[in-house]
Amino acid sequence: MRLISLAGDGIGPEIVASTLRVLEAVDARHDLALAIDHDEIGLASLERHGTTLRDELLERARTYDGIILGPQSNASYPPPEQGGRNITAAFRSRLDLFANVRPARTRPAVPTRMAPGRTMDLVIMREATEGFYADRNMTRGSGEMMPSPDMALAMRKITRHGCERIARQAFELAARRRRKVTAIHKANCFLMTCGLFLEACRAVARDFPEVELEEMIVDAAAAHLVREPERFDVLCATNLFGDILSDLVSELSGSIGLAGSINASNTLCCAQAQHGSPPDIQGQDIANPTSMILSCAMLLDWLARCHGKPAMREAATTIEAAVETALADPATRTRDLGGALGTRAFTDTVIAALGERPARS
Repeated sequence: MRLISLAGDGIGPEIVASTLRVLEAVDARHDLALAIDHDEIGLASLERHGTTLRDELLERARTYDGIILGPQSNASYPPPEQGGRNITAAFRSRLDLFANVRPARTRPAVPTRMAPGRTMDLVIMREATEGFYADRNMTRGSGEMMPSPDMALAMRKITRHGCERIARQAFELAARRRRKVTAIHKANCFLMTCGLFLEACRAVARDFPEVELEEMIVDAAAAHLVREPERFDVLCATNLFGDILSDLVSELSGSIGLAGSINASNTLCCAQAQHGSPPDIQGQDIANPTSMILSCAMLLDWLARCHGKPAMREAATTIEAAVETALADPATRTRDLGGALGTRAFTDTVIAALGERPARS
């Protein structure tokens, strides 16, 4: 399997380096025959090539079996016309990585931000190529406009095709889990766009009679996620709603630093940590690499299902178990979780735990 690694900005090079060390160790254990190439994106690419993302690199990325995409410092980029491309948006739209998959679950030994006794084990299936994202809505130009200096307008694009395929991904995943999909919408206000989304979800639901379909307004969903997260299994959402709710559930369940994430089409998958690049802590060996490591475990699991590679699934399980072992002991956590370990030392702990069973709390 051929992967390409793009380290990104801020803490990106550190957490991607940690992840590659874990992949190297699990590759040796499970004989995955991974071949990993490297290239530049972000500020390093801007300095060398005059753009944060070269078209040539974006097109080359689609020839790989998987992509490892580090976080980006978008706030530090110049305007697009000066080379500051939104890298994540370009990958999702140009490579049609329409499914942003973001799991969130509690761990017995890791403190949460939920009421005592509450647990969470859910996945947000977020459509990532349209919705209220101006850079994904037009063939030419932007989905935002300013008719006057005192008025700005934004256009939301929702298509039946986009809704049906993300709904199908959600139902297929729920069929392997607890057999429930919650369609997140605001059809009481967005009658046509959210109405079309719900139509598509209901149509796909007919192909999965064993899976329950629940429909919930997004603001009510936010409240229920805080109050009773156990009721949810797979949440299917349009782009903006899924983006907001996934950050909410990640923080509730422990930390966004623990949240794995992939962007996938039917033929290509990209592992990407759910969080940003915090440049204020870069180079200090204190960044938590867990999100990036778990994202790559998700990538291996996707490769296993897409290419019929059982060893990839076994490797993903091995990584997940090793991370659980490291997180179970407060002494072997990173500083953001109350531990004392730095990025490299935490990675050493995960690698040492590969193949072991996760510790019990």
